[in-house]
Amino acid sequence: MTHNVTLIKGDGVGPEVTESACRIIEAAGVDIAWDECEAGKKSFEAGISSGVPDATVESIIQNKVVLKGPLETPVGYGGKSANVTLRKLFETYGNIRPARTLPGVITPFSDRDIDLVIIRENVEDLYTGIEHMQSPNVAQCLKVITRRGCEKIVRLAFEVARAEGRKTVHCATKANIMKLSEGMLKRVFEEIAPEYPDIESHHIIIDNCAHQLVIHPEQFDVIVTTNLNGDILSDLCSGLVGGLGFAPSANLGSQAAIFEAVHGSAPTIAGQNIVNPTSVILSSVMMLRYLGEFDAADKIEQAVYQTLKQGIFTADVPGDHQKVTTTAFTDKVIDNMGIPLEGWAPRTYKAIDMDVPVECSRREPSYQEVGMDVMIRGSIDPRLLGQSLEAMTADLDVALHGISNRGMQVYPQPATLPDLVDSWQCRFKVRPGVRTLTAEQSLQILARIQEQFEWSHVEKLLEVDGDVAYTKAQGE
Repeated sequence: MTHNVTLIKGDGVGPEVTESACRIIEAAGVDIAWDECEAGKKSFEAGISSGVPDATVESIIQNKVVLKGPLETPVGYGGKSANVTLRKLFETYGNIRPARTLPGVITPFSDRDIDLVIIRENVEDLYTGIEHMQSPNVAQCLKVITRRGCEKIVRLAFEVARAEGRKTVHCATKANIMKLSEGMLKRVFEEIAPEYPDIESHHIIIDNCAHQLVIHPEQFDVIVTTNLNGDILSDLCSGLVGGLGFAPSANLGSQAAIFEAVHGSAPTIAGQNIVNPTSVILSSVMMLRYLGEFDAADKIEQAVYQTLKQGIFTADVPGDHQKVTTTAFTDKVIDNMGIPLEGWAPRTYKAIDMDVPVECSRREPSYQEVGMDVMIRGSIDPRLLGQSLEAMTADLDVALHGISNRGMQVYPQPATLPDLVDSWQCRFKVRPGVRTLTAEQSLQILARIQEQFEWSHVEKLLEVDGDVAYTKAQGE
């Protein structure tokens, strides 16, 4: 069977590492028709602000599978990262990062039996990149977590566990602090877990998870987490087993799958034939399993491990061992195909079920607006600000509830004040007996505020299914 795959060689060392992977795949007997496309540095230089040409997008739409080298995001021109653009364009919502103890690779954890997978939500969280300056001195970044996004990544984590014969899934969050956003992932995880009775499920606080990964990494099988947390944890896990040069990854979605190196484009060593191609080679192994080529994937993976066990490495790997070029390493992997690796136990992989229905819309929750937070900017005395806002809303069905600064209540004024900045969160809530905040009332408040102060933005306060759906300030 011939597989049609979009090939993006990438920038810097990208062409060298992708060439290595392509040679090895061919040697394993897999028939792939590569459709070579551009993205990254050359595209930015050609004036394509996304870094991804239309022809590349069309190729991915057609082929649905991509093998990609690292891409460079130039500084000073171009838009957002081309990597992020590709993930968002094709809604590759799940980033899969395995970490496994590698034979011959010496680290402080070499004697530990590490074999785990990080499942990172890949398109939401702080990585939506929605930022604003609330004032000239205060920046904010919106942490966007959706129920749909949570359900998709949680189901993917359990499906990956099933496909790889794994027994345990941990959900790692900071739900003890961010009870609404990170808490949503925890709640959705606990709703879905009973649908997978064959897999043990646990929730763990993210900082404890990082701690446990260093103390006792063998206890973990699959860890599912939010975007930023997953970015950090997956790099940590790569460090446990040898570094980013050995770290494969996949970006999976219902529209496309992108398999890529974790490391950067390393332009300072590009063209010198010394880069470590293992990350892309092992990413291509993940790609072959996605394509159903399980035997070839096992053959390549075993050959890579055999080569590492023989102490054959590129120059980036420290230690007293044989250092070879990228080409020579690739040749050795090909030579080692079919040679049994003593003590190597391949997993019995199955295809990941990517068609599991997402049922987040099965029930429409009830909600009502009970107030609003108005961000006011400026160097203002909080007591004078509070008294002014109380006076201007005295005749309305909405009253000032309090003012906070950097999450700490400063009006009504506490015994001591924190350091104050020029952005004030002013909370208005409907008075007792008033059921909901109307649009007319909201506009009336803003109009009165504008007469004396500058406001930057507004957040409505909701109650969802009768529960408070906003956080209180510290001391409120």
